[in-house]
Amino acid sequence: MKVIALNGSPRKTKNTATVLKEALEGAKTQGAEVELINLYDLNYKGCISCFACKRICGQSYGKCAVKDDLQPVLRKIEEADALILGSPIYLGEVTGEMRSFLERFLFQYLAYDTDHSFHFNKKLPIGLIYTMNVPSQHMSAVGYESKFKNTEDMMKRFFGEAESLFVNDTYQFDDYSKYVSTMFDVDHKIKVRDEDFPKDLKKAFELGIRLVQQTL
Repeated sequence: MKVIALNGSPRKTKNTATVLKEALEGAKTQGAEVELINLYDLNYKGCISCFACKRICGQSYGKCAVKDDLQPVLRKIEEADALILGSPIYLGEVTGEMRSFLERFLFQYLAYDTDHSFHFNKKLPIGLIYTMNVPSQHMSAVGYESKFKNTEDMMKRFFGEAESLFVNDTYQFDDYSKYVSTMFDVDHKIKVRDEDFPKDLKKAFELGIRLVQQTL
């Protein structure tokens, strides 16, 4: 039993990474072997539209043909039993590294046939973790929640199971006084960090457990 988590944040010890590690701890309680991969450590690009994964009788049909640091990660995922993707939200979207990963990960399996086939040969439960400095009310008001729900629905359609965890109102700076950040109430941020973030970590832990249990 193997669970892989991908950190789409450039920071390896902050909010997104911390939540992902807690999800993996939950998976470990169910006997899973776990691995955390930091996407910003890898040298790769998004899909380059070579269409080798679509070429009839081609050596790379259904597989991304680009040889770079992402290639072994894509192959590892095919051997995994569950996958967790984590990203902070930048300008209303996942990071560029996560978006580039998703292009390469998903497009290789999507066939241009009349059945809209998806050539992934097994069920793969997927956890989607999003961290952001906006509160949950704002997230819903500007449409983030519905946008990322579409991603969850797509993952369910392709891989069988998926669920999302939103971590809101995150604490960004070690010292807010060093940055232009007057839009934030620092006391409120500290309160959320101390009272709500531990609850989010518990949710992540439980998410890791559920993902493994869905494979049994």
